[in-house]
Amino acid sequence: MKKKLVYILLACGLSLSLAACGGKEPAEEEPVEQESAVEDTVTVEEPAEEVVVEETRDGMYRSELTNEWIDESLKNQRPIAVMIDNEKAALPHYGISEADVVYEMMNSTMNGHITRFMVLVKDWEKIEQLGSIRSTRTTNLQLAPEWNAVVCHDGGPFYIDYFLVNPYVDNFNGGFSRVNNGKSREFTEYILSGDLDKKFDNSGVSREYNEYYQGAHFQFASESAPVDLSGENGSIDCTNIELPFEHNNSCLEYIAESNTYRYSEYGSEYKDAGNGSYMEFTNVILQECSYEQYDDNGYMNFWVKESNRMSGYYITGGKAIPVTWSKQDDIYPTKYYDKDGNEITLNTGKTYIALVADDVWDDLVVE
Repeated sequence: MKKKLVYILLACGLSLSLAACGGKEPAEEEPVEQESAVEDTVTVEEPAEEVVVEETRDGMYRSELTNEWIDESLKNQRPIAVMIDNEKAALPHYGISEADVVYEMMNSTMNGHITRFMVLVKDWEKIEQLGSIRSTRTTNLQLAPEWNAVVCHDGGPFYIDYFLVNPYVDNFNGGFSRVNNGKSREFTEYILSGDLDKKFDNSGVSREYNEYYQGAHFQFASESAPVDLSGENGSIDCTNIELPFEHNNSCLEYIAESNTYRYSEYGSEYKDAGNGSYMEFTNVILQECSYEQYDDNGYMNFWVKESNRMSGYYITGGKAIPVTWSKQDDIYPTKYYDKDGNEITLNTGKTYIALVADDVWDDLVVE
């Protein structure tokens, strides 16, 4: 009887257990929403980079020397590189204010390290009178080829003979017009209208860029987004430049109204006798150079082919930054780099380049 009671109780317990566990499907639990361990990512769209749409003009293109608009017929025409006397007795000059690029450099270690200009002109047929013309030097025959320019000069020391035989050096030596200006004969030779046409026609020298042309010399900023050096590393204010040229004391003063640097020498502002214009530049490049003296007569040569990137300045818009420079060979353009090693970009307009001897570089004033 007791055993039977035990079985009955076990059976009841088993029934209750089955009723609780398996007699009916357990209700599904509502899923508990867990907070994500990773926060939602918010995508912020970068502002689209402004695309500068360059202006075009029918029948015109931007000059590779200045980025200014000039006639499209000039696109393949080679510039000329003209040697201009800079002695005080040679003043006033004619036509230099119309040059696209003006180099100034020591011409001799004599006479207070007297300087001479080499001016580059793309649209040379527009100039009615340019000069006066003087002799060239070895340095010029290494710089002009980087523009594929035809050198216009009257003679030079025998040291230039080594460079004149290079196939990439084209030059017109003397035979330009003489102007009776009351000065000694060496100050009376000028390029007048028609002179260059005769030179090209009678020489076989190509008017157009030839196989030695390496392409545009500078890279220019868009006129709608000009270079502003104020935010550049190492930028300084620059409204006054005093070159350490003892003979003529060259200076450049920043003119805010025109955003240019106005050239002065011999204690007064320079004016072109041809059109009465000042000589003004949007861009100024100052380039430190080593040099060698050839003889006791003061003839010398700048080392313009350097791979160790000597120092200098790029100046525009009232600001200056330090630069380094390098030149691979005669026909390759001199390249100028900022502190980060980037090639500089110039503003549209004329450019002045001064080669400053390393032994007077510390006397240069940039302020």
